[in-house]
Amino acid sequence: MKYLFAIVLLAGFFFTPAFAQDVNNPSVIIDLIEIPAEEFNIVLRDTPIIPLDDVHGISWQVTIDNNLLYANPNGDAVLRIYNQDHSGTEFIEVGMGSQPDNKSWVAVKTPKEGYIVVFRDLDRGWYPEAKFLISYTDRAGLTVNNGGRIVVTNLDIDLFTIDSYSVHGMEGSTDPPAVNSGSMIVEFLSGDPAENIFALYPFFLAIGLFAIVGVLVLTKKRS
Repeated sequence: MKYLFAIVLLAGFFFTPAFAQDVNNPSVIIDLIEIPAEEFNIVLRDTPIIPLDDVHGISWQVTIDNNLLYANPNGDAVLRIYNQDHSGTEFIEVGMGSQPDNKSWVAVKTPKEGYIVVFRDLDRGWYPEAKFLISYTDRAGLTVNNGGRIVVTNLDIDLFTIDSYSVHGMEGSTDPPAVNSGSMIVEFLSGDPAENIFALYPFFLAIGLFAIVGVLVLTKKRS
């Protein structure tokens, strides 16, 4: 029992700094944008592609906080994020329909596979009280959480570096407005995990545990 206590104590020593302070990663980039309601009252063909201040690659997360008030029961709020150097032809699309159905879908467009819907839910596909999360790493692929559950897991989309976005919400120019008030807040967060010194803690922990177990075994044999 005393050996187990020593191992647990050592584990606590290694893990405590990682949770007790902010992650120090100089590669972290954050872009926070607020998209007003009127920008969704446009059809897809008229949608401008807006460049971001920064480019987000390697490992990124997009957080969508939808605070829009829909004017049309058939209205949508659609966000597209674009892959760098593909001239708007490669993107990830998130659609969020009006209340109370809260339909939602996620689609991916690549030159190789074309436009593919990877998630669709016509009822409670997104949750107004929660945030919609899209995350990606160059090793694990794409994962999507709709605020209630994970709906896409480790989807391979090759390399994807975000450099721009667009929004729309109307299917036809004669349709009534999709949204009449509110806004959608979107946060783009990215970084290189290799530049986070705390990412090495599991390795340090393994080495430390191996060392302490070895010392304890040798001490026990000598005694």
